[in-house]
Amino acid sequence: MDPESGGKRLELLKEVVPGISRVAAIGYNANPAYKLQLREIEDAAQALKLQLQVVEVRESNDFDGAFRAAKKGRAGAVNILTSAFLAAHRKKLVESAEKSRLLVIYASHQFVEAGGLMSYGRSQVDNYRRAATYLDKILKGAKPADLPVEQATKFEFVSNLKAAKQIGLTISPQVLARADRVIK
Repeated sequence: MDPESGGKRLELLKEVVPGISRVAAIGYNANPAYKLQLREIEDAAQALKLQLQVVEVRESNDFDGAFRAAKKGRAGAVNILTSAFLAAHRKKLVESAEKSRLLVIYASHQFVEAGGLMSYGRSQVDNYRRAATYLDKILKGAKPADLPVEQATKFEFVSNLKAAKQIGLTISPQVLARADRVIK
């Protein structure tokens, strides 16, 4: 879990579109971390003086309707909350985002690789390395209950210039310079 990265995604949206005032957050409400993520993003939106519209999805057939609701609510951009369900349906979610022509930021680079605009979230490669370290300790006799819980420490920002061009968006060189990876 990395609920704090939702606030960072809002900051990035505001950097990409400085005049933005309304942002929608689309999330899968059956995710156990949903309420925690939502609370974090609500606090970040308030601090950034952004009006936040929350749009919940329950199944993949809700994606088009979620983006229509965001447009109807005059959202200038959309922040996709983290969930395994949304990740499993990323291709369909990205297709719905493309149809909406809204600026969308995701929590994982996998969405950007599927054609999404940009992502900011924990580095999955780093998390797998750290998981291997835990597994090694357990296999050597450590009790899982005795191991500390760690939060992600390495994050990545990925941007897709093809997706930006499709919606007529120019991402500033200053923002692109901060990207860990740019898809052209």
